[in-house]
Amino acid sequence: MLSFEEIELTVKTFHELEMTVEAAKFLLKTYELDHPNFDFFELTEPAKPTFILMVTIGFLGKPQKIQIPKNVFEFPLVLILNLLAHEMLHVKQKAPETLVEDKNEREWQAYYEMLFHINFPLVPNASNFHLKHFASKGLEYYKRMGEGSDLQLKYAEQKREVEELIKNL
Repeated sequence: MLSFEEIELTVKTFHELEMTVEAAKFLLKTYELDHPNFDFFELTEPAKPTFILMVTIGFLGKPQKIQIPKNVFEFPLVLILNLLAHEMLHVKQKAPETLVEDKNEREWQAYYEMLFHINFPLVPNASNFHLKHFASKGLEYYKRMGEGSDLQLKYAEQKREVEELIKNL
């Protein structure tokens, strides 16, 4: 595998050539994020300095597209890799063979992935600032599962892991 610096240089080169989609595809391959249920990337309006939005769109059980901002590679690559991993987990969750129907469960799993990289172990850890944000967002979705619900019980141990991570950051 290329060094992180080489990967970053490749992505910057793609970005300078206005080849954002090609850069994103390169990252999927390099970090082993790709999934057969992924269809394509669609570019959206540029992200603001304080807010980057990526979205996975498609019917459950059908191929998914991911919307990414045109200027996505103006942001720190480690952050973008974690956001891509989040969206690619949604692609996997929406595949017929691995379908996760509940939105709160999908989001909980995706934020948990951003913290612990179970499905995508090559993705580097985000900064402590971003880890705290991801953990907080994940816990919001855990709450939305419903107090004492079967879903909360299913993820109770993971919730403890997230709370422990927050304490240690």
